[in-house]
This record gives sequence, C-alpha cells and structure tokens, in this order.
Amino acid sequence: MSYENLTDNFKEVHPGFTKQEAIEESNRCLYCYDAPCIQACPTGIDIPTFIKKISSGNLKGSAKTIMTANPIGASCARVCPTEELCEGACVLNHSTKPIMIGNLQRYATDWAIKNEQVLFKAGKKIGKKVAIVGGGPAGLAAARELGLLGYDVTIFEAEEKAGGLNTYGIVSFRLPQEISYWEVNQVKSLDVEIRTNTQVGKDITVHEILENYDFVLLAIGMSHVPNLGISGEDLEGVYDAIDFVKATKTKPISNSFLGKRVVVIGAGNTAIDGATCSVRLGAENVKILYRRTFDEMTAYEFEYEFAKQDGVEFRWLTAPKRIIGDEHGHVKKIECIKMELGEPGEDGRRRPLPIEGSEFILEVDAVIKAIGQSRYIDLIEQFELEHNGGVVKIDQNTYQTSNEKVFACGDVIFGKGQGEAMVVSAAQQGKEAAYSIHQLLSKTVIETA
Repeated sequence: MSYENLTDNFKEVHPGFTKQEAIEESNRCLYCYDAPCIQACPTGIDIPTFIKKISSGNLKGSAKTIMTANPIGASCARVCPTEELCEGACVLNHSTKPIMIGNLQRYATDWAIKNEQVLFKAGKKIGKKVAIVGGGPAGLAAARELGLLGYDVTIFEAEEKAGGLNTYGIVSFRLPQEISYWEVNQVKSLDVEIRTNTQVGKDITVHEILENYDFVLLAIGMSHVPNLGISGEDLEGVYDAIDFVKATKTKPISNSFLGKRVVVIGAGNTAIDGATCSVRLGAENVKILYRRTFDEMTAYEFEYEFAKQDGVEFRWLTAPKRIIGDEHGHVKKIECIKMELGEPGEDGRRRPLPIEGSEFILEVDAVIKAIGQSRYIDLIEQFELEHNGGVVKIDQNTYQTSNEKVFACGDVIFGKGQGEAMVVSAAQQGKEAAYSIHQLLSKTVIETA
C-alpha cells in the first residue's frame, strides 16, 4: 500500500473480469432450471439468463436482465454478501466451486456503464403523483418501478447527490461513486425528478408533501452514529464513522492520519469501513474494539477478512470507558474495560457485562465511533406515524404505515425484529412498496368506477 500518494489507496481494490475470464466463467454455469441461486437473491435476478447472455455476447441484454430485477444491480455486484446469497446456493458448491455470480454481474453492468447505456424508458403517464422521501437504495428502487408504471415521481433528497449509502456510506475502494451515479441516472431517465439539497420538514413541509401527492413513500434510512455515553466524546480526534467515510468520498484525501494510532468502536460493516479507511489514510496502527465476540459481530465475513488483510487488529470483549485528552483538547488515550457475556437480552443476544478491575489504557490519536445509527424520529413524528423507537410500523405485506397514504421501506423499517439490513434487501423492499402503491391505486380506481 502506497503512502506517497494516498489517493491511490482509495482506488477500487478488486479488478473486474477480463472478457476472457467472463466468458470462461459464464460457460461453467449449468443454467439450472428452477435455479436455487435465483431463490437466494432477495431481488430475484434471473441469474442463469443473465449469465447465458454474457456467454453469447449479449452484454446489454445481460445488464438489462440484472437491472430489471435489481435497480441498483451494479452496486450490489460489488457489495452484496454473495457467498451467503446467490453463490452460497449454487449447485456447484457440492462438486467444484460456485459460479462467481457477483463478478459476472459486475462485468455486465460495468459494460453498460462504460458504454453509457440507458436501459429503460418511462411508462405511459397515468396522472398520479408519488413523493419519495430519501434517494438511497430503497427510494431509487421504488422510483424506478413507479416510473416504469407511468407515475409522476419526485424524490426528495437531503444530500447534494442521490444514492444514499451507495454514494456516501460505502468506501470508494469497494464502491466508487460513479457506479452509484449511473444507477441514479437510470432512474432519472424515467422522467423521475430528484430534488437534491432538499430536507423534508425543513425545506419543504410534511403538510405540503401530503397535500400535493397521491402517495408518499418514506425511505429515509438512518441518521448519525449515536453517542457512546462516555466522557471525552467532544474531544478533537473523535469521529462519527458515517461522516468519516463520507469525507473520504467527497473531500480531497489528506495525510492527517499518517503514522497515527486509531481505535474504532464497533464491529459492523461501517466499523470495518472506518478501520480500512484509516489504514489507507496512513495510520500506523488500527484496532477495532468490540464488547462482544467474533460470533456476535454483525460485519460480513468477507469484510472481516478484508480488514485482517489490511492489518487491522480486533480486540474482542473490550468496551470503551472514557476518552482522555491532552492539554490542547485532542484525543490522547482511551480507557477500556474487559467484558464477559451474560444471559441473553430481549433481542436474544447475550449481554456483555464489565469485569470489575479489568480496566486498561490504550495510547491513541483518533477514535472512530461505529456503534450503529440513530433514527430520524422527529421527521417520522411529523408524518404522525406509529413507530417503535424510530422503527416505523408497517403492514408486513404492503409496507403501508399507520397513515394509509404513507408507505415506508428500507432502513427506516429495519430493526426491532423487522427486516434485514442489506442494500439488496432495501432495493427489493422499494420494489415491493411500489407495487403495493400501484395495487392500492388500481383498487381505488376500480371501486370509484
């Protein structure tokens, strides 16, 4: 890894397939009838079909097959835990090795991106308007489906660019921004209006949206990393992992971490991103502290292996107790305490308990907080929706909230036993929510007639 030009460290790590590699791999596929890989894909991509189109040289057809099922299929080719999903279900696991479905999916969609393909066109307008609050994976997927069905769709996005997590929250060396931008443009090509830099509840009121649109879909995701609840969090050198990763994607890469000692609190995918970004920024030593064990870690296994390859240390059963600063108000040390797992809590996970007298000090220059994300409770309550600690309550079949005009999908409904926090799952929820809106409208039209 280069520390002379740090920008190079943020270029995509894994090269895509060459044409020869893609053809050879696609020809290994058995093109199973009733293929288990399709069943294992949350968006139901017809995997044998898109692979067969690669082998026959029909790359546009392959990309369209992928993107028809998954409106963010180019991003998912890079960030999906394929070994747990499609590749994990491949029948060749029992004899040789599974088809590298993720790499083939990337090959086809990369071709479409490079060749500036527009894969879809808007459906005939039906004169109905839908507002989507949030332009991340779930919101984009819903907008794409509704655009195909002929709705007038407006996405309200608080950030400067749409794409949500894919644009801002996943490190560049795994998911470059141009991939997300292409997916956003595929949605725009369906006459979907995307109003960026527009915060609902501030730049436009909830009342205005409810008044001016036939239906509203809430796809607002989650907010910032919550506080650790320990002293020293306000010191210089303490970072929110979400903001930290976003800065590496939106600002010039600096050498401020060169030779530094970094501690990351948490062991989810965002914690891994914070740790691996730190390494690429030149940090001398990076440790992840997690109050539970490897078995409870929420990061994907391939993320964990990636971090280990980057030299990231993992300290299990370790929790922060306080952050200590120097006379200038900058992070200098962190006091930690060893933990042990007790009885399971309400969520079924064994609760970590501190071991009395096990405190110890680590010398650090930066602390990155990655202990989950808070919720946009204020906005949810402006819509007057029923929720459980910021997890919006929905009809599990239709995604309809307590307000019959408002639907919700993505991370805003994840948690408290609901859903699974994967980018690909959010995309599928967006599609399903769009179909529910369409079915409700169709039913209303029939009843009115």
